[in-house]
Amino acid sequence: MPTAARYRTLALTALLSVLSCASLQAAERVGDFALLDQQGRFHHMSWYDDHKAIAFLVQVNGSAQTAAALPDYSRLQAAYAGQGIEFMLINPLGESRAQVQAQADALGLTLPVLIDDAQVIAQAMGVDKSGETFLYDPRSFEVIFRGPVAALETALGEVTAGKAVSTPVVAMDGADVRYEASAQLAAAGVSYSRDVAPIIAENCASCHREGGIAPFAMDSHAMVQGWSPMIREVLMTKRMPPGQLDPHVGNFSNDYVLDVEEQQKLLQWIAAGSPQDGESDPLADLTWPESKWAFGEPDLIVKVPPQTIPATGVLDYITVVVPFEGLDRDRWVRASQYMPGDRTVLHHTLNAVIAPGERPRSFLGAADPNVAHITPYIPGAEPHVEAPNTGGLLQVGSRLGLQLHYTTTGRETVDASEIGIWFYPDDQVPQERRSGQCACIFPQGWTNIPPYEPHFEQQQSITIEHDAELQSFLPHMHFRGKSMKFAAHYPDGTVEELINIANYNYNWQIEYKLAEPKFVPAGTKIVATGAFDNSTQNKANPDPARSVPWGDQSWDEMFFGQVYWKYLDQSLFTAAQ
Repeated sequence: MPTAARYRTLALTALLSVLSCASLQAAERVGDFALLDQQGRFHHMSWYDDHKAIAFLVQVNGSAQTAAALPDYSRLQAAYAGQGIEFMLINPLGESRAQVQAQADALGLTLPVLIDDAQVIAQAMGVDKSGETFLYDPRSFEVIFRGPVAALETALGEVTAGKAVSTPVVAMDGADVRYEASAQLAAAGVSYSRDVAPIIAENCASCHREGGIAPFAMDSHAMVQGWSPMIREVLMTKRMPPGQLDPHVGNFSNDYVLDVEEQQKLLQWIAAGSPQDGESDPLADLTWPESKWAFGEPDLIVKVPPQTIPATGVLDYITVVVPFEGLDRDRWVRASQYMPGDRTVLHHTLNAVIAPGERPRSFLGAADPNVAHITPYIPGAEPHVEAPNTGGLLQVGSRLGLQLHYTTTGRETVDASEIGIWFYPDDQVPQERRSGQCACIFPQGWTNIPPYEPHFEQQQSITIEHDAELQSFLPHMHFRGKSMKFAAHYPDGTVEELINIANYNYNWQIEYKLAEPKFVPAGTKIVATGAFDNSTQNKANPDPARSVPWGDQSWDEMFFGQVYWKYLDQSLFTAAQ
């Protein structure tokens, strides 16, 4: 049999085995996974590992079986409240969130409905009937029961009593759940060279390469095949690509989200054994710029004074003021990049350009749009590039104030960072300025996060005074940060969600850039809502017993919701010439 045909047969066989009800027996391991619900909340199964089980009811829009099972399912939820069972629904076909919400409203449903956009979790569980129920163990990541809701009560009683489920599979009738897109993809075959390698090259390899920031390289088929179990796990749990952003809200140029077909291709290829095809290896053929700088050698390099970081201990923030040595004339800045000397200890920086004759100012205040923006360093940061015809002026005699936050790692080291700056040509003067403001909560407005609280929300807002085009959003919280949403409250009373960082991660603080600027009229209020997880289930939580105050150090908390925009009337600014 030719290689391509043999591969298609393997892939289709692997898919059909997943879809087969008979293939799922007691205690078959699905693996850990994470999904968003109909309201955009992030649910990671291992977060529920203090529960005895998670119950799922299969929800399909318009399904008579789902509607018929729901009253008994809701009754069981009430009966087993407080007994270590979490109740949810799962939509296996990735149906429209708005339609799922409408269906939930029509049924009077308040439980979360996890929507499997890529249809891969439900297939791994063996979901093939609407209205069926499942019990999933969030510690072993196994399905321990499946069957009609009428049989669920017996299984729940056994699980809450600490017993094994005596009848783990109970047959039921119901409308079939058909994964037609996945079946078509499997029948066509997924090729490493045609499908998989381009996905890796586009989304992973720039970090996962020799000298990159990721812990291993994806520079050949052998490397990707060897890491394929890990790739499956991080895709299923949305850990990678950095899975913070809700893809159903807004349109961002750097959302780091794989689309549905890309996820399906990768997971089907892994399920088939990660085979290689073609005469060459596209990943091995990739080349990368030799320069460490994103845009070639900078026009100006600012050397941050080297900092000796001890092996252990808690370090206060370090403040330094650095001249722009080598700047011999006023220049308009078009891009900048912070190059950490030792990224293992440098957590983040804040900075402010201090104009000639000015005194150092707050690092958190609103910057003058006419003054150059020099990018700070934050986890996951990219080089900052101004939009076309946009920039600020860096005047001769200016200085850069820097606030440096370091964490110790158990070994002494020296961080000698550099900042690269690229200028517009002397004959190009950008005519537009970027504005920004932070929807921040400072100590005077802070409400302490209660001990053991799994979902504590705080909120802050800013008002955009003139007609503007929104450009980007940047959230900042610490270890207890759970999610942050930004919404526009328009002068006419309508509200629009702009971005949902559904799974905030302290290690990835990204400035999310809109693919296209979004117009907002004068008087629009941008409301940032942040949620904090101070529970024992937050594995990064330094101390769930604390009432958590505002503070600089990572074991305290912060709330920054930075918003950037351009005013349509640029005459509001008097540009320095």
